[in-house]
This record gives sequence, C-alpha cells and structure tokens, in this order.
Amino acid sequence: MLSSAQQSFLSGIFSEEDISFSPEEICAYGGDSSRLFAMPWAVVQPRNVEQVQELLQFAHAERIPLFPRSRGTNVVGACVPQGGGIVVSSLNLNAIRDISPTDFVAVAEPGVVTAKLQSACAAKSLFYPPDPASHRISTIGGNVSTNAGGMRAVKYGVTRDYVLGLKAVLPGGQLIECGGRTHKNVVGLDLTRLFVGSEGTLGFITELELKLLPLPQQTASVLVGFSSLEAALHAASEVFRAGILPVAMEFMAREVLEALSAVTTAPWPEATRAVLLLKLDGSEEVLPLELARLSRVLELCSPSFLATGQGADEEALWEVRRLINPASFTVAPDKMSDDVTVPRGRVVEAVAGIREAAARHKLVTLVFGHLGDGNLHVNVMYDKTAGQLPVAKALKDDVLKVVLGCGGTMSGEHGVGMTKYPYFNRQIGPVERQLMRRIKADFDPRNIMNPGKAY
Repeated sequence: MLSSAQQSFLSGIFSEEDISFSPEEICAYGGDSSRLFAMPWAVVQPRNVEQVQELLQFAHAERIPLFPRSRGTNVVGACVPQGGGIVVSSLNLNAIRDISPTDFVAVAEPGVVTAKLQSACAAKSLFYPPDPASHRISTIGGNVSTNAGGMRAVKYGVTRDYVLGLKAVLPGGQLIECGGRTHKNVVGLDLTRLFVGSEGTLGFITELELKLLPLPQQTASVLVGFSSLEAALHAASEVFRAGILPVAMEFMAREVLEALSAVTTAPWPEATRAVLLLKLDGSEEVLPLELARLSRVLELCSPSFLATGQGADEEALWEVRRLINPASFTVAPDKMSDDVTVPRGRVVEAVAGIREAAARHKLVTLVFGHLGDGNLHVNVMYDKTAGQLPVAKALKDDVLKVVLGCGGTMSGEHGVGMTKYPYFNRQIGPVERQLMRRIKADFDPRNIMNPGKAY
C-alpha cells in the first residue's frame, strides 16, 4: 500500500479529479475483460507528458509497480494490477494531433479510441486498417501494446505494420523518441517494434505516429456455407489459388452455427456445417467485377448457400459474426477464450485436434476466426457452478498442445498477460526468454512496469 507521504506526493502531481485512492472508485480499475481482478493501490489519469515523467521518476525511485491501462478490453489479464500498485490510465491522453493527407501519417495519443481515429481519417479519404473486434471501444495505445490484429489482417496486416514511430517515458522519467513520420527507416535497432506487443512492460507510450493508406472507395461481402469444415477450407484455398486477396476471410465451425441459431434466424440451410464470411474492397469500377469473380470461384466449390452484399447491404451478413460472443453464452454461462494461430495449411489439423480434445473433456468448444491468417478463436464453454473449471483448464492445456504441435503460437493478437504466462516456456526457449528479460531490464531495471506479465 502507499504511505501517506507517497499519496501526498502523487496528489501534488495530479489534480483531484485525476487521482483516486478510494476503494469504491478504484475497484473498477482492478479487472479487465479476462474477468481476473486485483485491487490497485491508486489510479491516476495523466493529462500531459510532464505528469507521466514525474510519475515514472517517482515510481522508479520508490519501486512502486505501475500498470498502464486504457479501456480494459484485454482478455488475458494484461491490465490487472496483480500484486498491487498504481494503475495509470491513458484516457485523458486522447488527442488526435495530426492527420496528414500528404505524409499519409496520423499522430495520436494512446487514449484515442480506434474507431474515432478511423472515422477522422476517413473524413480525409484516408484509411487506418487495423480493426480488432473491440475497435469501437478499445484504444490505439491498447492495440499497440498487444499488437492487435482483426479481420482485415488478411490483406492489410496487423497493428505493428502501421506504427512508424512513438514517444514513450521510461522508468526514471526519461522521454524517448523512436522512429518517425517516414515510411522507411533502417537507422539503428528498431526500438519502435520492441514497444509494439510489449504489453506495457517497457515504458509508458505517450504518442504514436501511424501509417495511413488511401481509403478504398467501396466494399463488398460474401457469406457462404458448406456441408463440412473441410469443404469450407478447400473453398478458402481455391480463393487464394485464383489470385483473389480478400480484406477479410472469417470462418465459423458447426458448434458456432448451432449457438448462433439460438439467438437469430440462421440464413443458412440446416445441413450447413461451416460458413465463410469474406470481404473485398476496391474502386467503384473494379469491385463489382471482383465480387463476381469471387462468387464464381465459390460456386465451383458446391456451397450449401451463397449470399452477397455491397455497401449498406453488407451489414446483415456481418451481423452473424458480431453475434458470436452473446450467442456463446447460450451454450454455457462461463467462457475461457484463446486466440491461437497456426500455419494456414494446418488449420484443418488444428481444428480436428481441438474438437477431439473437447470431446474427451465433454465440453462444447466454439472455434471460429480469421481463416486467412490462421488465427483461430477457441472458446471453451463451461459452468463454474457445476464444478467444470478444472475440466476447462485441462481442455485449455490440451488445446495449446495441439496448437504448438502444429507449429503454431498460443497468442495471435491478444497477448500473453496473466492467463497465458504459465504456458510461456512451452513456446519460447530459455535462451530467447533470457534475452527478452535482459532487454526489459535495460528499459526497466527495477521491474516496475506491468510486472508479472508477458514474459
């Protein structure tokens, strides 16, 4: 806990509205979407870089843990103040400082909501592609800290591909600048990329320079069903073989379709066992031709149904994807989520292994995700009140064995946080892990930045 002298010092840095020690006020900052919880000692919300510098100088000297946080949408416990410390909220650092149509660069503070930045860019016919499922509520800083992906990653890549530079405050209060506004830069080691995906363990990001693209004129989508998962994955391969690169390629396995049928009128025939959802973008002249070409390729794969939409008509097709989370709780009251990734050619093998493990443990497991880059979302559904938590943990363990056995990774976009930390050694060797810890020690010698997370 903080001493009265430490509380007094912090109160000298932050105004009354930007600091809290009251348990009733700070308890909301003790958890995130992982549903894990630990009570912080205090919460501060800096409004400028100078406050961040003073805070990190003080915390370094006093050896007080700091836990950077934005909107708390993280699902692996990366925002939870385990062991106690000060939660540092970025929500007051929420300015879009620049959107340049000539440089194709946006400059934003970490607390800017991703969808707000995208809308501001679109108003200038510019495009910031990363689109995590939480983009309407998550922030740029949180996205960068976990290297968030999203459905458009198939064509446009992930957050890392759009971070050109950043400013960050290190423990001790020193402000550093990495990268810049140029779209190419090979001078020195790439410190910018070290921060992307570091889960707040190296320093506190105060500003980001982000690459933009021209805004596509139009988009179109296709929802298509198949009699088996194998048939759906074959169709996906045929799309790529035809030279078509979708913006997004989502898939939903049979268990997901059954859950969705409980909350909405399914647009697919009853015999459908897997669904693909694809999005294209392009110019007004070319997009209709690309949509027709995609439809022809899919029709040759004997789908059970096929529906297309363009512009506003796409929303109905994507509604089924957005309903997966609420639909999952019709299966069971509790959920253990993983975002694993396997080589694209081994998706069938991985899904089969996950299904076999789920059958052994007798728990319904929903498998869906970003098929175009092999990123699978695996939701183990269970009932804690029925004593199924140990079974769910055992199933999670088996799922990770399957994924790593396929040459995959235990996290594609959510990060490691607390929930995957115990499994870290299964994927990362001792030499590599020691290198990571040595790098952290250079940035954060007293281990005050989000301790106990990531690596």
